[in-house]
Amino acid sequence: MKFCADITDIKEYDVIVAGSGPSGIAAAVMAGRCGAKTLLVESLGRPGGISTSGMMSHFTGTVGNRIYHETLERAAKKNYFESGVKTTVIDPDLLTLTYIEMLEEAGVDIALYTTVCDVIKEENTVKGIICHSKDGFSAFYSHVVIDATGDGDVAYKSGVPYTAGRESDGKMQPATLMFKVGGVDMERAVFPGSFETLVPTEKGELQALAREKLPAPAGHVLLYRSTVPGIVTCNMTNVTDIDGTKAHGLTRAELVCRKQMPEIVNFLREYVPGYEKCYIIGSASLIGIRETRHFEGVSTITERDIAQAVQHDDYVVYGAHFNFDVHNISGAGLDKTGCQHKFTQKKGYTIPYGCFVPKIVDGLLLCGRNISGTHMAHSNFRAMPICMGMGEAAGIAAALAVKQGKLPRDVDVKDIQEKL
Repeated sequence: MKFCADITDIKEYDVIVAGSGPSGIAAAVMAGRCGAKTLLVESLGRPGGISTSGMMSHFTGTVGNRIYHETLERAAKKNYFESGVKTTVIDPDLLTLTYIEMLEEAGVDIALYTTVCDVIKEENTVKGIICHSKDGFSAFYSHVVIDATGDGDVAYKSGVPYTAGRESDGKMQPATLMFKVGGVDMERAVFPGSFETLVPTEKGELQALAREKLPAPAGHVLLYRSTVPGIVTCNMTNVTDIDGTKAHGLTRAELVCRKQMPEIVNFLREYVPGYEKCYIIGSASLIGIRETRHFEGVSTITERDIAQAVQHDDYVVYGAHFNFDVHNISGAGLDKTGCQHKFTQKKGYTIPYGCFVPKIVDGLLLCGRNISGTHMAHSNFRAMPICMGMGEAAGIAAALAVKQGKLPRDVDVKDIQEKL
């Protein structure tokens, strides 16, 4: 039997961005704005990754880089109920339209329903990617590829060394499938927004009740307001011990989380004030994978850098701030290594350019949660605003590499900083 895998389409670009999560959106927009002919490749049918297809409730954490704040301001103008009011609460559909506007204005070509399946590499330099879609196999060549796939699929296929999960044992943070419920009495409803938020009720404290009543590894209560009255976003499904880089791991995560959803709704109706008549109105089309591969870069950001708010001279992300959001690797709630309300460092930290540059592969930039960082540092910098800051920096760096005819590792960081 002959396997038909002929390349049906060949195109050339200055910059290719693989993955359209918040970091990929920012990278593609900035590369386009800087004059680079840019292609954004996304395996799903809409841009935005976890922020849209993942039905994320809100942006959490913050960053100084401008594109994150611009995105909030532009999305606010589309809000049906409070037009012009800047908010971190996400309406996935309106955010999708915001992303599309920004990409089209920047002149970015968008390839949805298109999956990266291999890389084009000459010796030690990435020259492009091979993709598959309903059209067949395509070869996209470029001067720089930005890997914003989350799992680092391009970097992995390019042979960049990495570690998976926690350094001590390779365990990764659990996965979640977000969903929304309607029929909530917003005047009486409670909105515990962190694992450390305790909510006493007549029937008991909610986090304790969840650990007792919900099927493990579910067992916490995280509820967030949406942009629509009466509708609440639930971050309560939970699955541990899965590898998000494997199809069987993603499949198990989907099945486990979807089977938890009806039991979570029954719990909300029985124990949570204001949710007595709630019901599911929709769920995410993308499972929320928090952690997989950490690639080896020229520099590595650590938990010490974050805890001490280190200001690197070669920064490209600045004013980054979040906590150590480590979800329990073996069950529900916050991991014993995590820290949310008790995270005391209030200053913003920076991320050096070397965290984006693979140590041994050229023509490639890391971007988003796959950059060079430790497990604990990753629990902080994986926050979407910080990832957008990374995308801004990577897009600028890639465009400069094209304009100057340099490899990404040879771009002067001062040139990047001037455009931030």
